[in-house]
Order: sequence, then structure tokens, then C-alpha cells
Amino acid sequence: MGPLDGLRVVELEAIGPVPYCAMLLADLGAEVVRIDRVDGSSDPLRTLTGRNRRSIAIDLKHVDGPPLAVRLIATADVLLEGMRPGVAERIGVGPTACVAANDRLIYGRMTGWGQEGPYAHRAGHDIDYVAVTGALHAMGDPAGLPLPPLNLVGDFGGGALFLAFGVLAALFERSVSGKGQVVDAAMVDGASSLMTMIYEMRARGMWTDDRGQNLLDGGAPFYTTYATADGGYVAVGALESQFYEELLELLGIDPLSIPSRHDRSAWPSLRQTFGDIFAKRTRSEWAQVFAGSDACVEPVVTMGEAPTHPHMEARNTFIEVGGQIQPAPAPRFARTPSAAPTPAVPAGENTDELLAELGFAADEIADLRGRAVVAGG
Repeated sequence: MGPLDGLRVVELEAIGPVPYCAMLLADLGAEVVRIDRVDGSSDPLRTLTGRNRRSIAIDLKHVDGPPLAVRLIATADVLLEGMRPGVAERIGVGPTACVAANDRLIYGRMTGWGQEGPYAHRAGHDIDYVAVTGALHAMGDPAGLPLPPLNLVGDFGGGALFLAFGVLAALFERSVSGKGQVVDAAMVDGASSLMTMIYEMRARGMWTDDRGQNLLDGGAPFYTTYATADGGYVAVGALESQFYEELLELLGIDPLSIPSRHDRSAWPSLRQTFGDIFAKRTRSEWAQVFAGSDACVEPVVTMGEAPTHPHMEARNTFIEVGGQIQPAPAPRFARTPSAAPTPAVPAGENTDELLAELGFAADEIADLRGRAVVAGG
């Protein structure tokens, strides 16, 4: 089930964006096989992002490991890998070896810095990649330090989503040319692309490098958060004039009694006015005040509360898989809906099964296991 039913993906075990990208493809119906390590040192943070997979454990450091991996990759439409540049080539599973076995293969590469450039071989994490794009500097309290937006902008937004986008684009091109190709997805490229509208605003003089002084970074009193009487928060997004007018009405503010919202010098006083009013009621009380309105005000819920938010519940945005609450597959399709996800499996859970599918006989599987080329069940 799902629009990607029939697509076969091999995922070389990695952390962060690669398993998330593989999860997105698997959620939409792709068959994903993950090549895991044989030593059991798998990423512990992939119980959720590792759903909808089968796993084979292959020792890529063993002389017979890479040829076995390439034999499996030759059966796939897509390979996903997240090693530093040159590592896959060095161990024998790089594009040359894999494309020689399957010239229709889409070889998806995920790195922070990209495959070339002066930083290509440096270590890094989401916060580092976002730092050099201008995005990190733009987020945080104006009187404090820049604050990392979790790892949503680099790893997942600029990384996994662009890798998935690139893979699907390459698959479309393959339907015309019949040939595969390498997709080089770098988090610095993707995160920079996500900033396109902000860079346009800056070019038009609508954005400055002064953090917390702009329209969408919490500087505008009508697009920010406020504390409530019970220690909670509300999010205000009344950008358009009609929404702002409704905000003022429900807050009980006479528009003639306050400065124009277009006067940026008045933003601090407007924020103080709004803050004083929001501090008088609890988060739930304000939710009732703004229920059904177009003032664009919503309670800021915690991760623990989000699955039971009435709108999230109505849409089944969160589901239970293997006893764990987690986000449901997205987006949704009218004619080819995604199947219910299956729980993540331990590393090597399907080793024998997958080897048999590749044509290995029972004695050959036993030999591979005896020489520690493979592991698992």
C-alpha cells in the first residue's frame, strides 16, 4: 500500500537524517531493507524512525562483506548512505561499485557539508551546519544567545527532506532516461534553501540581522508567544490586518488606544500591553476565548499533550505503533493510502530471510554466519 509500493530501497545504517528519510519512503509504501552492523552497536534512537524495515547485519569491514552488500544493493532502486565523503568508496560500496552492479540505481548521499568543498571532511552536527547558513543567528532571544531549533532545520528539514526530494526527482528522471544517478544532499544546501524567503525579505529591507527585531522571529508583538497566568504559553500569529483586528477585539483593546502595529518603534510597548493582558488568564481560559476565532491564537502544547489535542486526535496525526505513540505517516493520499506502520526490528532480524531471497542456500548462509560476515536471525 502507498504511492511508493513496488519501490525497493537499501539503507546503510546511519544516524539522524538517513533513517528519517528511509522512514518517509517506507511510510509511503517503499520496501526498505537496512544493512546494520554485526556488533549490535546500532543507533538507539531509531525505534520510531526505524519502523517499516527489514534488517540484515553485514560486516562491511570483512573482506566478503562489501561484495555481499553490493549484491543486495543490485536488487534495489535506491541506496541511502550517510558516511563522510570517500568512506563508502574506501570500503567498497561507493557509487562506482554499486552502479556497476545496477546502472539504474539512485545513489542517495547524505552529509552535512556536501561531497566537496573545504569543509567536506570535517565532523559536524546539525547546529554546525545551520550556523553557517545564517539560520541559527536569526533565532533566539535578542538579549541572549542564538538558540538551535532542535535539529529540525539541518538534520531533518535541510537534510532528510531534501534527500527524499532528490531521490524522488531522480526516480522521475530515470523513468525518462532509464539511468540512475548520484544524489548529493548536503544539510548546508538544504537549510540554506529553507531560508530563501527570509533572504528575500532581507534583500528588500524587510529583515535585519538584529535577532528578535523582525516580523517572524518573535520581534513583532502580533507574531510571538506570551506567558499565561498558569505558567503556560499562547502563540499569536495575527499577521494580516483582519486577524489583528480580531485579536484586539478579543483582548478587549480599543485600536485607537494603542500605537499602530506598523510603527516598529512601538513594538516593545505593544508587546508589553499584550503580555500584561495574556498574563491575567490561564492557557486554557485563553483557548476558550479564542476558540472558533480567526485571530490566529493557539495554546502552546507540550509534546506530551500534542497527541491528545482535539484537532490532532480528530485527524489521527499521532498513532500507536508497537506500544509507542508517534507521528503518523504524512502526507495523505486519496487513492493510495499508506498502510499502518510496523514496529522497528532489531539489527539483523531478517538476515537469513534476505540471504535466502538473494539465492543463498542454507549451507552458504551457515558459512557466512560461521565466518562472521553476517549476524542476526
